[in-house]
Amino acid sequence: MIEVTKTYILELYKPIASDTHKGLQGHALLIGGSYGKMGSVCLSSKAALKSGCGLVTSFIPQCGYAIIQIAIPEVMVLTDENEKVLTDIHYDFEPDAIGIGMGMGQDSLTEKAFYNFIINNKSALIVDADALNILSKNKNWLSLLPKKTILTPHKKELERLIGTWQSEDEKTAKVIELSLDFDLIIVVKGAPTLIVNGSEIYENTTGNQALATAGSGDVLTGIITSLVAQNYEPFHAAILGVYIHGLTADIAVSETGYHSFVASDSIAYLGKAFLSIE
Repeated sequence: MIEVTKTYILELYKPIASDTHKGLQGHALLIGGSYGKMGSVCLSSKAALKSGCGLVTSFIPQCGYAIIQIAIPEVMVLTDENEKVLTDIHYDFEPDAIGIGMGMGQDSLTEKAFYNFIINNKSALIVDADALNILSKNKNWLSLLPKKTILTPHKKELERLIGTWQSEDEKTAKVIELSLDFDLIIVVKGAPTLIVNGSEIYENTTGNQALATAGSGDVLTGIITSLVAQNYEPFHAAILGVYIHGLTADIAVSETGYHSFVASDSIAYLGKAFLSIE
């Protein structure tokens, strides 16, 4: 197991070129949301922008259109025909990376839409939240994911994917097996967070208990999707994204404390986190 330190991150990190423009900084697509759970896609989309992505589009149910347009004016919005849930995921451009699942729900129509999406998708993919839960109910779909797709499960989502475990060693062995079987990168969220790529295991060294708050994972998905869209290799994007995400909490807690830190604070401190490694 390799520790992810600042020294290692500096080997991965690519400063933004002085002559770049939004068309060269990647176009990320964030797919998710359902009635009452639009905040998740707002968090992911804003985190993607604040992590250097040139263009961000959100694909959501119609009920979230005004929410995202007002909350994040820099984000472009596409909507499903359905008012409350996703039923037909469609878009007319080729994203550089896609993050899917945040607040998406597990409606039967959404499950069908997700299946149709993965059999047609050609873009680099990050799978989170309800998209993971749908996969756990349809494990044969794992073979349909693009190679080096990034999964970002928390403990319960991971348990649904690989079953229960009796020890940390057994859990790690099962995660490695899943990664090898389907050529996936798995971000095992926790304290500490692990990033698994086959038999390669990296242990993150940033972050603290402030991150144990609603929406924290949505922010992480946005950051990682943004980095993949900016042409980082998926494994490197996962490592850098997890490190930066944790760093926002490390920087923020001296001002927010642990109790008052919320997921949007993580986005607010992204600038300081990137500056600290530059």
